Amino acid sequence: MKTTQTLLTVLGSLALAGSANAQIIVQWNFNGPATNSVPGGLLSPLPSSGSGTASLVGGVTAPNFFSGTANGGSTDPVNSTPPNYAWQTTTYAAQGTEDLTRGVQFALAGPVPIPLGATGLEVKWDQRHSNASSRWARFQYSLDGGTTWTQPTGSLFEGNAGDTWFNNRTVSLPGVLPGMGGFMFQILATFAPSTSGYAASNPTASYAPSGTWRFDMVTVSFVPEPHEYAMLAGLGLVGFAIWRRRAAK
Repeated sequence: MKTTQTLLTVLGSLALAGSANAQIIVQWNFNGPATNSVPGGLLSPLPSSGSGTASLVGGVTAPNFFSGTANGGSTDPVNSTPPNYAWQTTTYAAQGTEDLTRGVQFALAGPVPIPLGATGLEVKWDQRHSNASSRWARFQYSLDGGTTWTQPTGSLFEGNAGDTWFNNRTVSLPGVLPGMGGFMFQILATFAPSTSGYAASNPTASYAPSGTWRFDMVTVSFVPEPHEYAMLAGLGLVGFAIWRRRAAK
C-alpha cells in the first residue's frame, strides 16, 4: 500500500510539472564585491549561472556597474549594493540616426542540450531607463550567429518614465530552440513608432545620446509544455494500472 501511495504521489507531481518554473539556461545578475569587480568586467560581464557571452553593440559604452537597488531596484533577490550591481550603458546614437544599431547583445555558449519536454525559450530581463534615454527598446534574436535577426511578436518595449526600473520584461519564443547556430539576442534603442527619431523616457525631457540604460537579471530559460508532462504522467498511470491488475491475479 505504501509503495502504491508513493508511486501515485510521484506521478501526480509529474502531472503538475507543467506549471513549474522554466529551466534556466543562463543568467546574468552582474553582482560582485565592488563596482569594478564584477566577473568578466565592463566589456563582457560573465554570467552568474550557465555559459554565455555579453557584449556592447554599435559603439555603446559601459562606464561602470551601478546599483541594482536604487530607484526601486531590479528583481535581483539580493537587496543591498554591494553586491547587487547592474550593467549601465551609454553613448547611444544621435537624435534621428542609427535606428536599431546600438544596445547590448547576449549569446548562449556552445551546444545546448535540449531537455525532454522543452518546446521553446523565454527571455526575461530588468531594465532601467534614465530620463534622457531612448523610451523604446526592441528585442531581436538570431539562430545563425547573427546573420539573420528576427523581431518576434511582443518584442517592442516602452520605458515611459525616467530613472525608473521596468522589471520582468519578457519575450516568449514558442517553437524556438537553440540550433547549430546557437541562440543570441539583442536589446536595441529604436525610434518612437511611426517617427524618425528617438523619444526620451521622461516625457518632460529631451532624448540625448548620453542617456543610460541599465540591465539586470538577464535570463534565458527553456519552457516546458504542460501537456507533455501530463501525457507522461498519464502513460505512467496506465502502466501502473496494468501492473496492478496483473499483480492481483
